[in-house]
Amino acid sequence: MTKSKDKLSFEAALKELEQIVEKMEDDDTTLENSISFYKRGIELLQFCQKELEGAQREVSVLEAGMLKKFENIDES
Repeated sequence: MTKSKDKLSFEAALKELEQIVEKMEDDDTTLENSISFYKRGIELLQFCQKELEGAQREVSVLEAGMLKKFENIDES
């Protein structure tokens, strides 16, 4: 598993989440491992949510800038 201290990309976090789900679905997974996987999954989920929120803010800022440019064109 990737340590949470390492710089993690959104895509890598999603891939790791998928791997965790597969491991948790395995009938041979112990309760202790399941709890460990669950904890890591929550960390990854929170990371992904923060990344998505940041991307949404960035898109909003970019769209706001584009809208202002188009509004100025219409006024000409």
